[in-house]
Amino acid sequence: MTWAGVAVVAGALVVSVLLGRLVTALVLRRVESAPPGRGVLRGGAWIGMLERAAITGTIMAGFPEGIAIVLAIKGLGRYPELRESHPDKRSPAAERFIIGTLISYTWAGASAVLGVWGLHALG
Repeated sequence: MTWAGVAVVAGALVVSVLLGRLVTALVLRRVESAPPGRGVLRGGAWIGMLERAAITGTIMAGFPEGIAIVLAIKGLGRYPELRESHPDKRSPAAERFIIGTLISYTWAGASAVLGVWGLHALG
């Protein structure tokens, strides 16, 4: 891969991870009626950045099946926390989890598509 190709891949990952964090936070702030509770689903911002990097990377590497692996790991890792986070099992954290995940994955996919387009433009 050329230096230009490396720059395109790095740019797509930066757009996915860093701008994705901003976009996800803005959308969540817009749709939430109340601020998130303290201690619920800690580490979500870091997990989101890592999952966007993984999704963008798997798509750009030609392995879109990796999205299913990332989603499975995230779901299995968070399921017990989501289940126990609210007494009546109808947790606002679950809604935040779903919305945040969909925003994050959509942004990562779009970033990857732009990155693949950039790589094809290089020839």
